[in-house]
Amino acid sequence: MKFPTIVAALAAGIPSLLQAENRIDLVRPDAPALAAHGDYTVGVRTMTFTDPGRIDVVNATEDGAPLRYDRNITVEVWYPAAEGTQPGGTYQTVLRDGKTPVTLTGMAARDAAPAKGSFPLVLISHGYPGNRYLMSHLGENLASKGFVTVSADHPDSTYSDLGVFGSTLVNRPIDQAFLVDSMAALEDQIGAITDVERTGVVGYSMGGYGALIYGGAGLSQTAVSRTEPAAYAPPEELLRRHLSGSASHGDLVDPRVKAVVAIGPWGRNRDFWDAQGLAQFKKPLMLVAGSADDVSEYPAIREIFHETIGTRRHLLTFASANHNAAAPMPAPDNSWAVSQSLGWAPFEHYADAVWDTTRMNNILQHFTTAFLDLHLKGDSDKARYLSLVEAAEDGVWATSEDGVPAAAHSYWEGFSKRSAKGLRFETLEAE
Repeated sequence: MKFPTIVAALAAGIPSLLQAENRIDLVRPDAPALAAHGDYTVGVRTMTFTDPGRIDVVNATEDGAPLRYDRNITVEVWYPAAEGTQPGGTYQTVLRDGKTPVTLTGMAARDAAPAKGSFPLVLISHGYPGNRYLMSHLGENLASKGFVTVSADHPDSTYSDLGVFGSTLVNRPIDQAFLVDSMAALEDQIGAITDVERTGVVGYSMGGYGALIYGGAGLSQTAVSRTEPAAYAPPEELLRRHLSGSASHGDLVDPRVKAVVAIGPWGRNRDFWDAQGLAQFKKPLMLVAGSADDVSEYPAIREIFHETIGTRRHLLTFASANHNAAAPMPAPDNSWAVSQSLGWAPFEHYADAVWDTTRMNNILQHFTTAFLDLHLKGDSDKARYLSLVEAAEDGVWATSEDGVPAAAHSYWEGFSKRSAKGLRFETLEAE
């Protein structure tokens, strides 16, 4: 075999080798600029926080006093690691069926000593169902850029303990608030480097639902009434604590949260918010969605975009992508086989029919980095990555031979020539 043929054969085998490792830290050559890993080696630790006396939504009844229990929430915490840390490690988890074991490979070093400094906190909240590794690609990526990221296993909402939907409706924003408080209370090395006064929340699907409530968008009367078209509310009016205008919801909204990223947020499609409740959301907001989302429903996500009039907000749209747009990690290799317990291949829980998942991950990493750097770190230079021609294809590439942009240049900032395709980025100002 000639040398060029050997090289070609090796190159052809690279994707399959990477897939076999189930890597969550891939950055494609055509990724936008801010998707690249940052200057920090990444450390990771697993922690469990306990919220004593949480109301037991799962076992609530219409005529009984609320039961209470200790709610244990396991999290993965990624953080900038000390100089000299050797990168790389694996994660042991399960697929969407809640049973099949899978090993993921990333760049984080288990239990590494943290770097010196003070870093903003980013809370990452999965969908229903999900687990703390579903957006691990984003957790590692942001940690390499100087954030402490904490990703939760939300009880009653993971692959392994999927419970009644009402528990997620009530508990998701409460979990998010509890985890920020828990990170603030840490007295160890991780606590010493975490600045919770500069917190961002990234939520996917039901994580986005919780993030919007936690950020200030109280629920509608329809949502808490157990009547159509919502009809998901748990008994005892337990969801009423998130009602727009209520004192309990007002107490939940946290001034330490400076920015929210909601990816495919569920709820407006079932009238869980109305325009009045969404207008109470005041924090900088970036929405991310697929234009073919038929779970949270793209038209409903656009309603959130138009009705959150109390803040400057963005909407990043992946043309023709469905509900899996941007957030889930690449489908693990053994998710391609049909699961006996599910009756379908878990692959479809992670993947999109149109877009490559790593490509979407990289685009999300790029925009989330710009948005959080701007609002959590005060890096005003990142605003240029959020001031774009609305439709990516309308951008004009016009540079001199040495790469200096000409007056006509309007291509998306950070995207290489020909790479800004199939995307739309809209911005609305607060009214």
